Amino acid sequence: MKLTRFILLLIAIFVLAPWLTSYAYGFSNGGPGNDTVYIEVADLSTAPRSTFYGRAVGSVTPGDLFYINAAADTRDITVNLYLTNANELSPCLRYLIMKVGMYCESSDGQWIKVPPRNSKYTSDTFITLRNSPVSFTLSGGIRYKVTIDSGSFYCLSTSTNKGTLSPQFYITAESM
Repeated sequence: MKLTRFILLLIAIFVLAPWLTSYAYGFSNGGPGNDTVYIEVADLSTAPRSTFYGRAVGSVTPGDLFYINAAADTRDITVNLYLTNANELSPCLRYLIMKVGMYCESSDGQWIKVPPRNSKYTSDTFITLRNSPVSFTLSGGIRYKVTIDSGSFYCLSTSTNKGTLSPQFYITAESM
């Protein structure tokens, strides 16, 4: 009897609990005659994740958001990362704080953290419900990966009138 209740409770938790799955889309200044910076959305399977429970503190599992290919242009690029649905998330979340990571691809294909001294990016950049967008200036001629490296939230309620509690991101990248 107790085992049956426990199993039913676990099933209810996993079926009814909202999951944080980030949705991402982007824009670059590429166009006819100006195809210098490309943005690719990371696969949904690698996106940051978390589970929301009402009146609970939780954490955000790290994940990838975007890939920026600026290899064809040696000019610096300006990158703006937006959280587009903060006003939809605000009634349900007291706070949502996510640490933004910026990685560059090395010559052997490995992703390494962008050193703050080589750009106007700082390693401690956070995007929240109240400070969107966050902006970076990065060196051209390189491929980059934009990630969420960690995060935390306090969920007031999982009831939302507008659908899901998933953060939605938008990115722009332009060569200067």
